[in-house]
Amino acid sequence: MMAESTAGSKRLVHEGIVHKGGVPGEIIHGGDLDTARTAFPGAPEPWVDLSTGINPWPYPLPPIPAEAWARLPGRAAETALRAAAAACYGVPSPDRVAAAGGSQALIQLLPRLRHPGTVAVLGPTYAEHAAGWAKAGHRVTELESLEGCDADVVVVVNPNNPDGRILPPETLLALAERQAARGGWLVVDEAFAEVTPECSVAPEAGRAGLVVLRSFGKFFGLAGVRLGFLLGAPALVWDVRAAVGPWAVSGPALAVATAALSDSAWIAATRRRLAEAAARFDARLAAAGVRVAGGTSLFRLIDDPRAAGLYNALGRAGVLVRRFDHRKDWLRLGLPANRAVEERVKVAFETFIN
Repeated sequence: MMAESTAGSKRLVHEGIVHKGGVPGEIIHGGDLDTARTAFPGAPEPWVDLSTGINPWPYPLPPIPAEAWARLPGRAAETALRAAAAACYGVPSPDRVAAAGGSQALIQLLPRLRHPGTVAVLGPTYAEHAAGWAKAGHRVTELESLEGCDADVVVVVNPNNPDGRILPPETLLALAERQAARGGWLVVDEAFAEVTPECSVAPEAGRAGLVVLRSFGKFFGLAGVRLGFLLGAPALVWDVRAAVGPWAVSGPALAVATAALSDSAWIAATRRRLAEAAARFDARLAAAGVRVAGGTSLFRLIDDPRAAGLYNALGRAGVLVRRFDHRKDWLRLGLPANRAVEERVKVAFETFIN
């Protein structure tokens, strides 16, 4: 799964990154409840972590064979995982699927598979993409629009974090074709695409110039499994598999993910459950006087000039959400796991506003 990072707090300036407007790169990591407790020492326990876009209703863990813990993973288990991923994502063949210990590992690996060149990242989005390419010696520009972009590599997160922006598949495939003509890549990070499968270009994996990243942990609610996939042309997939080396995915992760990716009934039911929960949460937020400006059914984005005060109000109530240095009026909230948490958020907002 991609590290929970996006332009936010915890500032890191990377050489080689040119940001539109001159704003330096910023990286935030969610889920840090220890720091939240220090910042809000009087907050009630237990804390509620809504700072990540992870499904609060995880896939039920299947029985894990004892040998998955005791032996190195076998080739057959890894082959079964890639076949399950290909079937789940609509990829034409497992030879177009590479697995690694999290999509973050793939984000760091991809820049090392090309000679240094120019990279355009459509933002604002995860800071990890720009940071990874810059660290490998590429010159990276973060853009708000790809109009007129002529970079060797273009990176798009689709649906985007944190605003939920979606570029239609036909737009992405046309861009991939242009990139291929110049020997370049279009990298499409589909970390949240499970909830909007109609926007995915994974079924086109194997096209020249198109590289797709998928995250397992967010939709399946199992971030601790640490599993991600690269979908692309067989030659690139082979290079990636060689680069990550043998046993890149643990035996327990192979067993869990193969079962989850093959469970079409659970996947369909979870898409409906998340959509219904997001709609219900939007209504609760609106009732508290807060506007939802975007997101996906795994997270909601609030656009409000009172965002700093709302963040602190939630912190005092023991609720951690995501804030952004580059947009002071934005807050991102993951979905509450139950009605009690929804009410806790609503009361915190109403208390501040009123």
